[in-house]
Amino acid sequence: MELDYGFDFEDCFPSMIARLGAEGFIGELCNGFRMLMDVNMGLITFESLKVSTYLLGLEVRDDELLCMLMEGDLDGDGALNEMEFCILMFRLSPCLMDMQGMDPVHNVM
Repeated sequence: MELDYGFDFEDCFPSMIARLGAEGFIGELCNGFRMLMDVNMGLITFESLKVSTYLLGLEVRDDELLCMLMEGDLDGDGALNEMEFCILMFRLSPCLMDMQGMDPVHNVM
C-alpha cells in the first residue's frame, strides 16, 4: 500500500549524514525511535505510533499505521525494535538506497 499524505517528501538523510557524520546520524535515528516507542515495552507499537501521530497533529488512519509497522517488522512480532526502525528508515530513504555500495559520508565508492 502506498501512503500519500498530500505533501512532498524531501529526503534529508544524506545531508544529515554529511553534517552529523555516520555515528551522529545513527544517534538521531535512535532519538527518533525513542520518541515513537512505548516506554514500557521499548518497542514502537501500534498504540505508541497512534499516540505519536496524534501528538504531532497528523491524521493517519489505523490501516496506514498498521501498514507502516508491517513494512518494518522483520521478526513478525507486530512491533518495531530499534534495529528494525533504523533499517526501515534507511530503506525508506531514496537517496541512501541510491548510494548503496558508496560511503554516504564522503560520497565515494
